Amino acid sequence: MSESAEDSGVGGPEVASVGGAVGGAGVTGPAAVRRGGRRSRRSGRRGGDSGTREAILAAARTRFGDYGYDGATIRGIAADAGVDAALVHHFFGTKERLFAAAMRLPVLPSELVAAALAAGAEEPGQSLGEHMLRTVLGAWDVAEMRATFLGLLRSAMTSEQAAGMMREFATETILGRIAEVAAPGPSGADGQFRAALVASQVLGLALARYVLKIEPIAEAATDELAAAVGPTIERYLAGEIR
Repeated sequence: MSESAEDSGVGGPEVASVGGAVGGAGVTGPAAVRRGGRRSRRSGRRGGDSGTREAILAAARTRFGDYGYDGATIRGIAADAGVDAALVHHFFGTKERLFAAAMRLPVLPSELVAAALAAGAEEPGQSLGEHMLRTVLGAWDVAEMRATFLGLLRSAMTSEQAAGMMREFATETILGRIAEVAAPGPSGADGQFRAALVASQVLGLALARYVLKIEPIAEAATDELAAAVGPTIERYLAGEIR
């Protein structure tokens, strides 16, 4: 992996695992980044940028696995890696970018969602729901992106630890952004509820198309699926919900 790729959170198709559920660098607990049962407290720069980044990523995988996305802090990850928190920000910027690099996500989910929800990005006659689904399907059509997403999805389906971590990450970085553009609804159908409905539709489609490979959905063209499922997503975003 190139240094620029690591800094941007872009990684290879192999997914870092939580508890060894997915191929890649497994997260086995705090011992992975400790010596003799004690956390390293050295600060500053390690010898070589590559070694420093790898130490931070190893510490991040353990912290995210142990404490979830919400509970893991930049300060705690830096302490485990034996570096200053400022150095973590220097290499990875934000917590989301660090998570993306640690999990080897090819793109930042927030950037993909921003593109899917960009105002005025729809083609003439296209609803926001259809545009959103078309954008997501287009990303999944890229083999590297699809492999990483499916690896994380399978991990979440087989490990409660992984499921909790991914749920917290998705809630903070994805569902919140969808909720911001969703229409206000009646009591019990606010933006967060609408965003969760959208997620259920998109994840269900991913399972049917890429994991279970149910025909003819598995072989359907992106345009066909966007036209068929897009209106449902649009209703979840802005339509009537009883």
